[in-house]
Amino acid sequence: MNKTLIPWADYSINPVKGLCPMDCKDLAGKPYCYARRMYKRFKWNPEITYDGQWWQPLRRIKAGNKIFIGSTFELFHDSVSDEWRERIFKWVKIFGDLTFIFLTKQPQNLAKWSPFPPNCWVGVSATDQEKMYWAGYELVKVQAKVKFVSFEPLLDWKTPLKWLTNPLFQYFKYAGINWIILGSRTQPVKHPPREWVDEIISAADKAGIPVFVKSPLAEYMGINRKEFPISTGLRG
Repeated sequence: MNKTLIPWADYSINPVKGLCPMDCKDLAGKPYCYARRMYKRFKWNPEITYDGQWWQPLRRIKAGNKIFIGSTFELFHDSVSDEWRERIFKWVKIFGDLTFIFLTKQPQNLAKWSPFPPNCWVGVSATDQEKMYWAGYELVKVQAKVKFVSFEPLLDWKTPLKWLTNPLFQYFKYAGINWIILGSRTQPVKHPPREWVDEIISAADKAGIPVFVKSPLAEYMGINRKEFPISTGLRG
């Protein structure tokens, strides 16, 4: 097992393999998913299968390490059976001295598995305002030690939604969000405007939420924020 290049985790594992059915696209309709590109480029087997070989090597991992689980596949997509997810959470509980980080673009399927084991951080990817508020709406139904939103890539933040009645930081607090990740689109690199980033960071600061700004966005904007959440226990 190799260390991950993802800066907010120590290792990544993929107990479900295959060509991810989530074909993420930018505002111009161009796909940007690195995992799908890898599967097609290297002609890997696209069949969706459960791969249990990842768990035993975790016995050699030092306690306290953070494991990003599902870096190449959407684990909360409907193509993943409940049986497979049950196996995953069984192993997560076995390795209770490790932290497992889940990140999804299918937040509507999270509540079914709540409360999550106490060594889980549960997050939602949001590329724009509408997806961010959808993430908050679903995360409020979830109990997890850490709940977070990843704005990576942040593709749109132009026009406030007409139905908004509260400041952004209040929505963060309402949903129980206690970590924010920000990042640019990569391959090719495309940075969001500074005002979008500043608005999100300002709201996070008002809500007392730690912020992790990933490279290359951090260097491009001169923002040195690589903060991690303080685990506060199981919360709604």
